[in-house]
Amino acid sequence: MTQLRFLLNDQEISLSEVGPSDTLLDHLRLARRLTGTKEGCAEGDCGACTVLVGRLGNDGLVYEPVNACIRLLPSCHATHVVTIEHLRGPDGKLHPVQAAMVEHHGSQCGFCTPGIVMALYGLWMTNPVATAAQIETALQGNICRCTGYQPIVTAALAAGAAGGQAQDALVQERAVVAARLARMRNGRVQVSRGGQQAIIPADVDDLAQVLLDQPAATLVAGATDVGLWVTKFLRDISPAVFIGHLMKDWRVEGDTIRLGAGVTYSEAAALIARHVPAAHDYWLRIGGWQVRNMGTIGANIANGSPIGDTPPLLIALGARIVLRRGTHRRELPLEAFFLDYGKQDRQSGEFVEEVLIPTNPRARIAAYKVSKRRDSDISTVAAGICLDVQDGIITSARIAFGGMAATPRRAAGAEAALEGQPFAEASFDAAARALAEDFTPLTDMRASADYRALVARNLIRRFWLEQSEPGLPVRLRQEA
Repeated sequence: MTQLRFLLNDQEISLSEVGPSDTLLDHLRLARRLTGTKEGCAEGDCGACTVLVGRLGNDGLVYEPVNACIRLLPSCHATHVVTIEHLRGPDGKLHPVQAAMVEHHGSQCGFCTPGIVMALYGLWMTNPVATAAQIETALQGNICRCTGYQPIVTAALAAGAAGGQAQDALVQERAVVAARLARMRNGRVQVSRGGQQAIIPADVDDLAQVLLDQPAATLVAGATDVGLWVTKFLRDISPAVFIGHLMKDWRVEGDTIRLGAGVTYSEAAALIARHVPAAHDYWLRIGGWQVRNMGTIGANIANGSPIGDTPPLLIALGARIVLRRGTHRRELPLEAFFLDYGKQDRQSGEFVEEVLIPTNPRARIAAYKVSKRRDSDISTVAAGICLDVQDGIITSARIAFGGMAATPRRAAGAEAALEGQPFAEASFDAAARALAEDFTPLTDMRASADYRALVARNLIRRFWLEQSEPGLPVRLRQEA
């Protein structure tokens, strides 16, 4: 198939000339003149470009706010893109979210307002009775430059109280839209523009074959990283293979969560909250809501970043990954996948297919992220800690850090200082001191080496404080 097909508001779009680096934002503004969607940061950080994208998944047709600036156009195949221009109330006037923003003075200069409205629209549909804390979480990826967030939160609460979801156009048209999207799924799609090629595999088996044929191709899942290669570094990513619609299955087998590598952070959030509740707050600090709706766990692992958010936690939990090349699969511990900066144990034509996460309800678990701002920011230091304690003795310890070395890595010395020792403050002080032998962090624009070393030691001590006296107010914010 040589046409990219998707729905844009109430119109079906078919494109034969599409390059892998074409962004949804440029298509909306330049080709369709839908200029309500704004360009701000061009890196998925400010939310001015927020639109809704509806896609068919395990739970039917799901609409999610995403960043159009780093959403590459080929990834929109067989989806429904909804922009601010499509919002309307049942009487053809303002949508309830828009009306509430007007009534409660939630807009001043107006530049960021369309993106904020679209994020709140996504929340209004999925959680009509959202709390103030949930609204703030939904707005993590939206920067308001002048109005201030209090009237926006007030408007969101008012829109939720007003209701009207059953009369919303996206609800009433859902069955028809789902059927139209299903008909667009028709085998592999290959499109190009100016010699730049984009490939959308039909399924995972087709993906495996594509990578055997073109092992040097760029894999694009959520594009929360690759999108910046395009918008900031102007990098050539052709040929690019778009896989964000694949490997979406998950299941719990005994004491193991088996996640397809294409499961997004948002899709995994309920699983994490249920099986690793201590990491729930950490999980909600991965990017903003738009980034969590796009970014995938498998890609966060596969890109090998030393400051990726999920590897420290997953390594601490003892996660393993399944790598596939053609029909051959192999399994290895996650920490063994990271060899050196920018280098992973991945053969030509091989890709991450599945992530296996052990669950242990008896374990004491924590995940921490230190960054320049609390929400929607890159880690300066991230840590995952998982301990088993029996009869007051630490029987096993797994501690992993990001931002402390060229790869996400376990703290072997700190683990050794804890194992076999009493669950006591002195043991954790010894583990914190041992970090000096485990890591020699670098100084960069984000933090100095001394700062990173101090933060890492203090996170070990924070774990002790939280576990020994759960009532201590050591967390910045509790989610409702």
